[in-house]
Amino acid sequence: MPYSLLADLTALLHGAFVAFVVFGGMFAWRWRRVVYVHLPCAAWGAVLSLMGWPCPLTPVENHFRALAGQAGYAGGFVAHYLIPLIYPAGMTRGIQIGLGIAVIAINAAVYAALLAAVRAARRRRPAPAQSR
Repeated sequence: MPYSLLADLTALLHGAFVAFVVFGGMFAWRWRRVVYVHLPCAAWGAVLSLMGWPCPLTPVENHFRALAGQAGYAGGFVAHYLIPLIYPAGMTRGIQIGLGIAVIAINAAVYAALLAAVRAARRRRPAPAQSR
């Protein structure tokens, strides 16, 4: 498999992970077990952003790009459209902290609403019949 394809696949995986971190809580409305995967991912994404740590996928992607002889992210659909979403130009530490806080706020709101809906559904359920 060519290294440029591996780099693009890594970038796609990276983008999918970022989207899952931000919006994955919404899947829990349909599939409750998603919570067990999403919460650790969201926590990881928030910690990376708040601490200013690089995502482990970044060096993997850069490694494949270097092996492919590519400089930067020039060329191709993935490199042109997806990479700027993952690595915005002008990213400051303040923006990075803001993104971490946004991840926490979005997911806290989604899970608070989900928890309220689950509790309301439990209250509406009839009590089980008592047997003698």
